Amino acid sequence: MNHTHKTIIEKYLQAYNGFDVPGMVENLHEEVVFENSTNGVIDLTTIGIDAFRQQAEAAQGYFTQREQKATFWQFEENVVTVQIEYAGVLAVELPNGLKPGDTLRLEGKSIFEFQDGRIIKIQDVS
Repeated sequence: MNHTHKTIIEKYLQAYNGFDVPGMVENLHEEVVFENSTNGVIDLTTIGIDAFRQQAEAAQGYFTQREQKATFWQFEENVVTVQIEYAGVLAVELPNGLKPGDTLRLEGKSIFEFQDGRIIKIQDVS
């Protein structure tokens, strides 16, 4: 287990839960790639720290509260897979019928790849 990688991811999750975009990008590589996939389909990709920051800032408006909770960690050389339980209280209406104030709950995983001591890729899978 790489304790440095785990610490960086824990800080990222804490920043995410606290709507702290500067904290989220603090340990990202300048060329970070972010992918979100749902049911096997990639529905969002950003490339570069500026694009990630813009998406993270925009996403803040979707929820009044949110929490990613790590439930299981798997460590490889430069890749860490984290099983995630997610809960968020919506601030907006979603196409699936959920309304502001409803709680969205998901289970999935986030795969973090590291390069030069920073996160170079994040894949969120649900």
